[in-house]
Amino acid sequence: MKDNSLRDRIQGNWKQLSGNVRHEWGKLTHNDVEQVKGDVEVLAGKIQEHYGVTKAEARKQIDQWVSKFHAHQTE
Repeated sequence: MKDNSLRDRIQGNWKQLSGNVRHEWGKLTHNDVEQVKGDVEVLAGKIQEHYGVTKAEARKQIDQWVSKFHAHQTE
């Protein structure tokens, strides 16, 4: 998936997605989620920081999470 479309999907659905962020990445705090504000780069940085993964791995996790979220939305 192109970065722009991932960013657009997250920003466009952030209100719905934000409630699910801590379910997916339990080490993130409420403040972490508040700071993200739909910015995929900030979210990737928070995942990288809390889980010790690479930026590329964090973005892959985000992409899979957003795809899973959208799959549930269309069921």
